[in-house]
Amino acid sequence: MRTQVCIIGGGPSGLLLSELLYRHGIDSVVLERQSRTHVLGRIRAGVLEFGTVELLRRAGVGARMDRQGIIHDGIVVAAEGRAFRVDFRQHVGKQVMVYGQTEITQDLYDAADARDGRIIHGVDAVTLNDLETDAPWVSYGLDGTTERIDCDFVAGCDGFHGVSRRSIPARVLREYEKVYPFGWLGVLSETPPASDEVLYANHPDGFALCSMRNTALSRYYIQTSLDDHVDNWSDQAFWDTLRRRLPAHIADTMITGPSIEKSIAPLRSYVAEPMRWGRLFLAGDAAHIVPPTGAKGLNLAASDIHYLFSAISAYYDGDPDLLDTYSDRALARVWNAIRFSWWFTERMHRFPGQTGIEQRLQEAEIAYLEQSEFAQKSLAENYVGMPY
Repeated sequence: MRTQVCIIGGGPSGLLLSELLYRHGIDSVVLERQSRTHVLGRIRAGVLEFGTVELLRRAGVGARMDRQGIIHDGIVVAAEGRAFRVDFRQHVGKQVMVYGQTEITQDLYDAADARDGRIIHGVDAVTLNDLETDAPWVSYGLDGTTERIDCDFVAGCDGFHGVSRRSIPARVLREYEKVYPFGWLGVLSETPPASDEVLYANHPDGFALCSMRNTALSRYYIQTSLDDHVDNWSDQAFWDTLRRRLPAHIADTMITGPSIEKSIAPLRSYVAEPMRWGRLFLAGDAAHIVPPTGAKGLNLAASDIHYLFSAISAYYDGDPDLLDTYSDRALARVWNAIRFSWWFTERMHRFPGQTGIEQRLQEAEIAYLEQSEFAQKSLAENYVGMPY
């Protein structure tokens, strides 16, 4: 088989790149290890920067998002039993949109089906070959046979555990990582959201987050230890803990119900450099992981795809120079998001061994945020997303 771009990974990053390339007349094939049902069953991020929103529209997959997505003009921050709002529209004239990653993936699948896009599910033993030459190729297993794709470029959109990053030699790859000493226990429930906008709460017992997928589907998180397990948490125990960490006027009016999904996610910051080696280009979780504080994971993947699509399309239009700057351009935005998520995570969470004075300093920092227009503007600028 022959294509121009072989995309490893059929999540939102790979599917979005394929759709953008198609609209520019560039052929691609997507290889995905899991089934479509499995990919669509992943419960992930739901807050979109408007750069991501505009990129989805550019890819021609924004119609349902524009109908069903929920515009948020700000967020709510809580500490010491009180809450205040940071108004994005007031401070930076921008907004974010709540629209789940699962919905984005479905929209991208629908668009690919409408154009008979080539997405091959259930592949294994993927190997990337001759990446330092002008004729890379990819081999993979499917239904007991070995297949081959010849291509011009390979896009590694296969996540943290995928083959793409591991195909870069150790002598070339530089890795940076910070593992946080706690996780997030998340619950999805068919209940109205506790807050009209995403709420971040600092509490001496630990962090809490109230978010939503739509007006009837809520997503809640509480900070927990890394060695905890969902089996230790009944629904009632979760709701009781969440309420204790929220201001009373929010906790008292919150509607609870049975959980329909419950999981614990670790938090880490991770960056791999460079994001290009030969004809291989990394994007999304294959190159970086960011804590969910600040909602940057999916949005960083989208910005990677913006830079990568711009570089590949420019190459086929006769200008190869953007290929050489892809890694530097993408990493500049990645590191800024890593910095913001680190800052927000440090302010909002209870750390093991944290002393009374450290808790009070967190609360003082949040009080400063409440009082300072300049601090709120900085948070707003970073939360809605720096320009591409």
